[in-house]
Amino acid sequence: MKPAVEDIWGWLDQVPDPEIPVISVVDLGIVRDVAWDGDTLEVAVTPTYSGCPATRVISMDIETALRDHGIDALRISTRISPPWTTDWLSAKGRAKLEDYGIAPPQPAGGPERCPHCGDTDVVRVSQFGSTPCKAHWRCNGCLEPFDYFKCI
Repeated sequence: MKPAVEDIWGWLDQVPDPEIPVISVVDLGIVRDVAWDGDTLEVAVTPTYSGCPATRVISMDIETALRDHGIDALRISTRISPPWTTDWLSAKGRAKLEDYGIAPPQPAGGPERCPHCGDTDVVRVSQFGSTPCKAHWRCNGCLEPFDYFKCI
């Protein structure tokens, strides 16, 4: 018996992003579709950007999670259109980022507030953070540095 697509989405919601393990690949919004094609499960994934070094690891982690749930016939495809944007981050994922100390992306191009203390007096230190998708910022209130997930 084939598992329900809703159950599969729940399993995929347990697969962490390899670069930011507090959010799942579903929270990140990169799992675009899950559907059965006969007895084969098809999962479409959209990378955050074309050169993302984590893309292969994410596909392997998805495959491992699904095989651990007994799905042997599966196909994982890369869907590059439409391109991923930070708008695809779930509200749950944004909250998890902030709880973890990473400011979630904002349309204005910078963090609304410090993810540590909530102070709005923040300054960009570098356009480049710990990964290509983040910038490095500092709070002038608590003086703590933090990553800001760049808005794409």
